[in-house]
Amino acid sequence: MSFVKTVASAAILAAAATSAADARDQIRIVGSSTVFPFSTAVAEQFGRSTDFQTPVVESTGSGGGMKLFCAGVGTEHPDITNASRRMKAKEFKLCADNGVTEVTEAVVGFDGIVIANAKGGPEFSVSREQLVMALAKQDSMPAMWSDVDPSLPAIKIEVLGPPPSSGTRDAFEELVMEEGCEGAGIPCDDIEIREDGAYIEAGENDNLIVSKLEANPNAVGVFGFSFLDQNSDKLQGAVVDGVEPTFDNIAGGEYPVSRSLYFYIKNAHVGVIPGLQEFANEFMSEGAAGEEGYLVDKGLIPLPEDEFKTISGNVGALTKMTGNEWN
Repeated sequence: MSFVKTVASAAILAAAATSAADARDQIRIVGSSTVFPFSTAVAEQFGRSTDFQTPVVESTGSGGGMKLFCAGVGTEHPDITNASRRMKAKEFKLCADNGVTEVTEAVVGFDGIVIANAKGGPEFSVSREQLVMALAKQDSMPAMWSDVDPSLPAIKIEVLGPPPSSGTRDAFEELVMEEGCEGAGIPCDDIEIREDGAYIEAGENDNLIVSKLEANPNAVGVFGFSFLDQNSDKLQGAVVDGVEPTFDNIAGGEYPVSRSLYFYIKNAHVGVIPGLQEFANEFMSEGAAGEEGYLVDKGLIPLPEDEFKTISGNVGALTKMTGNEWN
């Protein structure tokens, strides 16, 4: 009898989730502030060129988006989450624990993490080791960039960057702090960003960081290349390890602080939320994320053609993640 009740309860819950999702006819997208402008551009194009409603895109940060996305199935939960780093194994488990058992992963393209300040401010050329020395939490921390190295500007260290919930923060810690700690002579075990005011968590709104940099030319910001590209009349990017943050250098793998950008589809909502599959297909179309697509004009670094075709095919087939992606 208990088995029958359990099956019946499961069926009721599944029907409720489907019914709830049926009540919403507009795609809901959350996640990364870095992917936000790309996703918004696709949403606007999708709304103009199809009979579906324009999707709602929210910038919640990669970590925040994953929590919302993995919370369950139904109208109260988003259909897609954007991320500026790969879904973590513990997030995949959170999804599974909450009934989100079929998820499709899409790599949209590449992006660089830039160190930038306002034009008219000092020009920076730094190594990752110098960035670690400036920003790592340690017993004695430098107050000025010139304290790190006399070749750097004699100005106060003031870095506006993303909070821990951001995929950009995760990638910065991995690609800069963890890669540069050994050369900086700082123990790499549990390396942390300093919390004495030199690094200022500026939220998930990269446009707000840009406006603050304009107001203070001596401050530098940490954000995705696309925001530098879109604000090249106002901002200048720092040379890192001798390489300028340009489209060609990121695409060619020469710029050292670069990462992949992602979005994740909740497969259970496909066929229930109108236009979800079609939107995902548009995002991974040649016209959007391809080498000549409109997202490239917004700063996206496109994937190599073979990889692009493979991932586009996976999105079209809703190829689900297996849990072996971290092995």
